[in-house]
Amino acid sequence: MLNRALCALEGILTPHVALSKSRLETLCLLVVGMVNARTVNLGHIACERPGTALIASTYRRLQRFFQHVRLGQDWTLPLVAQLVGQGRRWTLVLDRTQWSIGKREVNYLVLAAVTRHFRVPLIWTVLPRGGNSSTQVRIALIKRYLAHFPASTIGRLLADREFIGAAWLKFLHENNINFAIRLREDLRIVTADGCELTLFARLRGSRRTRTFRARLWADNPRDTTAGPEFSFAVKRLEDEWLIVVSNLPPRTALAAYRKRWAIECMFGDAKTRGLNLEDTRLTDPRKLDLLMALVALALVWAGRTAVDHLGRRKPQRKAHGYLAQSWFRVGLFRIRNLLRTDPPEAVAAWRRLPSKPFQTSGVV
Repeated sequence: MLNRALCALEGILTPHVALSKSRLETLCLLVVGMVNARTVNLGHIACERPGTALIASTYRRLQRFFQHVRLGQDWTLPLVAQLVGQGRRWTLVLDRTQWSIGKREVNYLVLAAVTRHFRVPLIWTVLPRGGNSSTQVRIALIKRYLAHFPASTIGRLLADREFIGAAWLKFLHENNINFAIRLREDLRIVTADGCELTLFARLRGSRRTRTFRARLWADNPRDTTAGPEFSFAVKRLEDEWLIVVSNLPPRTALAAYRKRWAIECMFGDAKTRGLNLEDTRLTDPRKLDLLMALVALALVWAGRTAVDHLGRRKPQRKAHGYLAQSWFRVGLFRIRNLLRTDPPEAVAAWRRLPSKPFQTSGVV
């Protein structure tokens, strides 16, 4: 049964992925196997291969795929964009996920698309070590997106307190990218009347939501040029401030920032609630980059399957108001069921891809 799904998926992906027949078969086995086995561990995926081939032989085949395949940067972006659906302005969310494999740190910087039904990685970078990313790395990531799609496709960019800096925000503003990014209380600002102080000092004594305009203190003390002035939206939480800087109207930015949590849910889908990404033993950055590409295909496959299956309906809600199952899990469970009962239908979502490869239009 599973062999029928692999053959159908291979036929659909042939025009879109520049691989030989043998390598494309392996790619399909990896994507279908990680969904069916709910893990990215190559040993478990090798057990999913139909036929009489030895498990050890299949395992070695999967290893060689990661050793030798070179598909280029961002090769999954057109495929993901087609399955998510274009013709809209996306909410993009930037964040990191990190874990340890022995003494090695696996550290992904991910730019994800968040819609009503989808939360999927679009572009990512494997950072060389644990810890935060630099401004240069973030700018390079956004430029990679702009090489495929214009800035007008970005409704807003959301990020947490880690992704700050005057040069970073200036880059986003100058490239016409709307953003809403949370700030730490200890960051220094320059107010409209020229006062230099920390955000904590600016907000001291306030007990309600408020807005104001100011400039961020320059990253480089030698930089005397005045940066752009941004809106600040502030809300008092139970034991801390929620401070959002934006080039959007402040109230709009504060409401938009609530969607940032979707990328944490996406990481959960890729990890413990779905594909168990942390099961991998890969540590080479090139192989990790390829692994995330396969995970992105699996996540968007599950999302598209859920949307096609439910149509105008929504997943059932429990008494507390939250969904009983996310769109991702609805799609994941349906795919796993169909792989055992109706394999061609399991890969039906991929038939949304055009017969000819989709060409993105770069602007930088």
